[in-house]
Amino acid sequence: MTREDKESKVLLSLSCEGRSIPTLNRKFNIDYPMKPLGTHNYFVYILTNQNKSVLYVGVTNDLRRRLYEHEQDSKTEKSHFTGKYNLYYLIYWEKFEYIEQAIDREKEIKGWKRVKKDKLISDFNPDWNFLNNDI
Repeated sequence: MTREDKESKVLLSLSCEGRSIPTLNRKFNIDYPMKPLGTHNYFVYILTNQNKSVLYVGVTNDLRRRLYEHEQDSKTEKSHFTGKYNLYYLIYWEKFEYIEQAIDREKEIKGWKRVKKDKLISDFNPDWNFLNNDI
């Protein structure tokens, strides 16, 4: 291993935080797989407020992080729809392996009337319990 290779390896280990693997792969010309097959996780989720009067449908690849972001916005700036209406209580979620499927499902559910969304939630979570601590 050349000195340049060693330096690249050290730089890679020091600069991973906050950067995607593809970006690092291109920067250092390293052939790392992005993720092993079957390990991709994408989620479609539905949030509500304390009174369960408003719903929000979203998609993410990190459900815990996204729930935290929604909660923080609700408690601070209220700069997004979920923050303005205090929508950070998880009541429904689905997991997908491919982002295209998750996005298609999110769009499908967003196009539904409230009654159909309520039925979907009730079939999954009959008491409409807040599931944030179960994730």
